[in-house]
Amino acid sequence: MAEEIGRRAAFAANVRDPSLRRVQLGLLGSLLGHVSIAVAIAVYAYEFGGASAVSLIYVLRLVPAAIATPFASVLGDRFSRAKVMLFSNATRFVFSAAIPPAILAGAGHWVVYLLTIAVAVAGTAFRPAQVAMLPSLVDTPQELTAANVVSSTIEGASFFLGPAIAGVLLAVASPTAVFWFVAICFGLSTVVLLRPLKAGHVDRDVTEDEGVGQAIAAGVTTIVRNGDLRVILGLFTAQTLVAGAFAVLLVVVAIQVLDTGNAGVGWLDASVGVGGVIGTVAAVNVAGRRRLTMPFLIGIVLWGAPFLLIAIVPHLAVAVFAFALIGVGNILVDVAGYTLLQRAVEDNVLARVFGAVETMYYLSVAVGALIIPPLVSAFGPRWTLVITGLFLPLVALLTGPRMLQVDRAAVAPARNVALLRGLPLFAPLPALSLERIALRLRELDVEPGVAVITQGDVGDSYYILATGAADVYIDGEKVNTLAPGEGFGEIALLRDVPRTATIETTQPSEVFALDRETFLGAVSSSRRSFAAADEAVNRRLGGLSGAM
Repeated sequence: MAEEIGRRAAFAANVRDPSLRRVQLGLLGSLLGHVSIAVAIAVYAYEFGGASAVSLIYVLRLVPAAIATPFASVLGDRFSRAKVMLFSNATRFVFSAAIPPAILAGAGHWVVYLLTIAVAVAGTAFRPAQVAMLPSLVDTPQELTAANVVSSTIEGASFFLGPAIAGVLLAVASPTAVFWFVAICFGLSTVVLLRPLKAGHVDRDVTEDEGVGQAIAAGVTTIVRNGDLRVILGLFTAQTLVAGAFAVLLVVVAIQVLDTGNAGVGWLDASVGVGGVIGTVAAVNVAGRRRLTMPFLIGIVLWGAPFLLIAIVPHLAVAVFAFALIGVGNILVDVAGYTLLQRAVEDNVLARVFGAVETMYYLSVAVGALIIPPLVSAFGPRWTLVITGLFLPLVALLTGPRMLQVDRAAVAPARNVALLRGLPLFAPLPALSLERIALRLRELDVEPGVAVITQGDVGDSYYILATGAADVYIDGEKVNTLAPGEGFGEIALLRDVPRTATIETTQPSEVFALDRETFLGAVSSSRRSFAAADEAVNRRLGGLSGAM
């Protein structure tokens, strides 16, 4: 019952919040334009050069986008993510709006190709910024999961509606009409994002001295150092490898296994879409949960096991059911996996990590598509289905215990979160950031008369007094008393100076410590947090001067 109430509240918050609505509408326009231009350029290229031209333009759009993604994702961590999304869509609007006039003016097909490549490259900044931005627009983990459900539903709908609308326009007009539709989608998405988003949450707009190479390396380093993140990304990569294989197996199953011809390809592809709709219902039920490992692992298994079912019972009805299960699995993986990633990664590198996810997606999909033909040649279609079907369930079985640890470690005690929220330095941060910080707090039970920090020492932690009491001494003279809920130790960390005072407990006290790196990363991730921290330092230094 509590989960049901939490789920309803989470979706209600998504509906009420105008900033979230605009971000999701911006995503809708972005995705509709993205999938529709792929249809338009494929048909346009086929008219000029046949199937080889379609293959060529696919590679020409994919490879530059894959190369650009790590660089574009840096923008989402350096500047306002709302502005990055706006810039991405506005740039795509300009390039896509130039395509129809170029066609009508007879500019040549290479001009059209270059413009579509420019659209693809400009779009690489949008998704990492959008996914990284969602945690700053919600107030609870459940609301974040609900926001990801909405995003995944929009993605599924776009991949159906975009080609459908493009097909109608191609039937009654030409590729030029589809290109106009693409420009309209990007234009409307740009207009939606013109209004400022929720004040007080989205306040990044920071610049850094590090170069682009260093910025990209910081995202990679985050992945390398974070064991939880590595296992989640490993599962994502395994799933996208099979997703690449799926594109080839779809045709193999329809034509070689079931002997349904080209029509069977369409039926099986459509069944994945139906499964996506069913998966959305399942994902809605996930939104009320704080623990997401099981839905994620179930989604991973559903991406693979259905191939085994087809190999055992090669019948069209069974194949339609199996491919629908893959559609369910796809939604569960996206919703649960994206939410787990958002909860595991610090906000200041979140866009870069998702940029790495996008790059790995491009590479693993390509590898997955390449390995299926040799497997079919060596083992035949049905054994290839068995090999593919066993892969992800085995991966899920091997990584399951580790993933359960990730889930348990991702739920911060509510008391610790409340303690952080009561401090002006952390109060402006979004709920997910507070949870990540709360997970890094170390609890210390301190006896009376113990110096938690000593004047003149090097500062390596920030402290919060949860219970008990402590006195503040400067040069051996008592100048203040701290009460529960107060924090101390920020001066040495923010000013990079030795400790300016000694803090000694006067009662049995419960103290929480936060390491220097986490503290500095938290307060510098938000202008309001940094301003509050700076104000606290100035106030305390002023008080210390008056006491001396």
